[in-house]
Amino acid sequence: MTKQRDPLVLGIESTCDETGVALVRGGTLLADRTATSMDEYARYGGIIPEIASRAHLESFLPTLQGALEEADVELTDVDAIAVAAGPGLVGSLTVGICAGKALASALGVPIYGVNHVLGHLAVDELVDGPMPDRFIGLVVSGGHSNLLLVNDLATDVVELGGTLDDAAGEAFDKVGRLLGLPYPGGPHVDRLSQHGDRDAIRFPRGLAAGKDKERYKYDFSFSGLKTAVSRYLKGLEAQGIEPVASDVCAGFSEAVNDSLTAKAVRACLDYDCNTIVVGGGFSANSRLRQLLTERAEVRGITVRMPPLRFCTDNGAQIAAMGSQLMRAGVFPSDPEFSPDSQMPLNQMSMA
Repeated sequence: MTKQRDPLVLGIESTCDETGVALVRGGTLLADRTATSMDEYARYGGIIPEIASRAHLESFLPTLQGALEEADVELTDVDAIAVAAGPGLVGSLTVGICAGKALASALGVPIYGVNHVLGHLAVDELVDGPMPDRFIGLVVSGGHSNLLLVNDLATDVVELGGTLDDAAGEAFDKVGRLLGLPYPGGPHVDRLSQHGDRDAIRFPRGLAAGKDKERYKYDFSFSGLKTAVSRYLKGLEAQGIEPVASDVCAGFSEAVNDSLTAKAVRACLDYDCNTIVVGGGFSANSRLRQLLTERAEVRGITVRMPPLRFCTDNGAQIAAMGSQLMRAGVFPSDPEFSPDSQMPLNQMSMA
């Protein structure tokens, strides 16, 4: 049972196109509200930073008010502000940070500029309970595909590897574009893959052969895979053959998820961890969830993945990360901190 003396943390997420506000006390989520501007980008085929920044400005106050009402608390009840400081779009980050600083100053409470990517792991505490003492974190999204050794989420995170080019979610969106699927293409590729034959087309696995297998044993590469799909489709087009989109998606999906899951399990075994925590928008992918669970079970490894509502960017992940930092006794951020679009994954918060 959560003790009332646990701090009430208000989390603000504004790294890309979602405006998220949440309230967390200890490891308990009291409210989580999100506004998105995703629909505005369909005609452009991608995020437009200026539109995203303006959408945050318009959405923040209504989203904040909705979260306070849902949690049945007053703004003056808040003990600390946590806001995403990076990585992300500079303009979008700036809106959230300015809002967080204004609230912290008005309320006289500390502010924590937290790592948005690590928040994707921290949010799992709100669902599955206290985080393991030591675990492997697999962060997969449109911008990140990384393996982390997490000794303590608030104080000690080591980046083992990451993508050398495209992230998994980015590669899915690009293949969706090649197939003429609506934006964003990733969810459509995932949906079609569930109806295709995974063995019909064998696409290459990046960094999986020869010296690369050891040299980059915790790294990923999906750009070449995307190129392989492009060449396959052009080859069919030259022959006047219509591709079976579901088989293309299934073969592509299998190649991506084979790499992600195999290396996550390997990291767990190499570092004597018995838990993998998965976070990020791509963790909603159906085949990733199925294949990782199967492979981990064989090795006696527990897999923790948040439900779909917490896969995309949300305020709950930021509030959860802020709560982790407060309970670990980490000092608040200097109120003068600036956004860091390239914030490293071994930096939990802004000093």
